[in-house]
Amino acid sequence: MGGAHRKGGPQVAVHTEEAAAGPVMPATPKGARDRYFDALRAFALVRVITYHTFEWPWLGLVFPSMGVMFALAGSLMARSLERPAPRVVRGRLRRLLIPLWVFALVIGTAMLVHGWLPGPDVLYWVLPVGDPPGNAWGEQAWAVLWYLRTYLWFVLLSPVLLRAFRLAPLPVLALSLVPVVVLETVASVPDGRLGSALSDLSVFLFCWLLGFAHRDGVLDRMRPALVVTVAPALLAAGAWWAFHHRVDGSYDLDDIPLAQALWSAGFVLLLLRFRPDFGGLARHRVADRIVKIFNARAVTIYLWHEVALMASVPLIDIMWNVPAFERDLPLDSMWFQFTIAWVLIAAAVALFGWVEDIAAKRGPRLLP
Repeated sequence: MGGAHRKGGPQVAVHTEEAAAGPVMPATPKGARDRYFDALRAFALVRVITYHTFEWPWLGLVFPSMGVMFALAGSLMARSLERPAPRVVRGRLRRLLIPLWVFALVIGTAMLVHGWLPGPDVLYWVLPVGDPPGNAWGEQAWAVLWYLRTYLWFVLLSPVLLRAFRLAPLPVLALSLVPVVVLETVASVPDGRLGSALSDLSVFLFCWLLGFAHRDGVLDRMRPALVVTVAPALLAAGAWWAFHHRVDGSYDLDDIPLAQALWSAGFVLLLLRFRPDFGGLARHRVADRIVKIFNARAVTIYLWHEVALMASVPLIDIMWNVPAFERDLPLDSMWFQFTIAWVLIAAAVALFGWVEDIAAKRGPRLLP
């Protein structure tokens, strides 16, 4: 769950053999909430929405949300694959597709009203192995679906990826950066849906596998000295590439795939190897409750946040016609739009969040 759409998570030398032997005791006991992971996912969602409001290019350097989200999802996928793979994949697809279909029904109807004429590729709204189609009116809303498309492919590929990773964890992890390097420096990315899918998969493959490494304990066996050598090197390489391959003068990582891959790899490696204890979050009931809601409604928040930003514009336009609002409210401030968007996101959670409960085969609730 792109920090953006396109404008739009080895004591190595000693334990390599041990790592290759297979999974070890998980970093988090089965069934227990990992509040650090929960907090990272909630923060990542806030960062995504902040970026889509203000479009500050430096936000990707401060916190590469999408790399973090793919790493967390990879760890949870590895945990789930302790059960039979077909059942796990079906469950993940159900949790992803049912909220997407509700979103498609609403956005598709709105685009039809605004002149959209769907063709055979409308089936990508049913199973988004490629980017779903739409018109310019709804582009801001559906452009974020690249993340769900990439997540879908990682879910489908994970049984094979996890088997390969467990055969040789560290070599596979290192080699996972090769595809993005090749696509961005040697070969060219194909046009169309295939190229988009290959590009995004290559950018975030390392982060997804870092999630495997976290789950299997491979990261915990890595010497801290090695991590603080490799991670800064990846960060430095990503920053160098970003500032030397600017797009329209901007170093925004969302527009520079190789920089995104390298920076996210280094950043997420540090986040997952040096994990602070977030158990104390449980003592702060309000904060813990907010984090829990963000995690239980992550798909809803991600799907509908751009719609909320779109809807905030005409809503603020209406406010300009109310003299008291025009006089007393900062209607021309982006921070005010940001605030209104969060109100609308909360409304979307109330209206559509229960769909995630249905998708997870739980009883529907207004809030978890």
